[in-house]
Amino acid sequence: MKKVIRSFGYAFKGISYAYATQLNFRIHIGATVTAVALGLLLGVNAGEWLWISLTITLVIITEMLNTAIELLTDLASPEYNTKAGHVKDISAGCVVIAAVFAVITGAIIFLPKLYLLATHAA
Repeated sequence: MKKVIRSFGYAFKGISYAYATQLNFRIHIGATVTAVALGLLLGVNAGEWLWISLTITLVIITEMLNTAIELLTDLASPEYNTKAGHVKDISAGCVVIAAVFAVITGAIIFLPKLYLLATHAA
């Protein structure tokens, strides 16, 4: 049981490291807070919450994997290396794809609700 508890400690240490050192991770956390607040304010349904949760999780996971890949690449190739640069670029591209998916999902869920709110408030 101590090993399990210790492994969770390591995991939270990794999350803390990502938050403390990665600006993009903090931006994604800010977007997460915004999406959750909007969801609560606009009363999204269970199916919409599942999509919101999926996109949040996907973006956070890809951002953390990107951070891990970048750290490992820097460790393995401290000097400039074209292939190491490609690895880092591809990893960052994965985050962009996940983030675009999240924005599209958010637009599909939130824009009609915001439009309805704006047209009924006017």
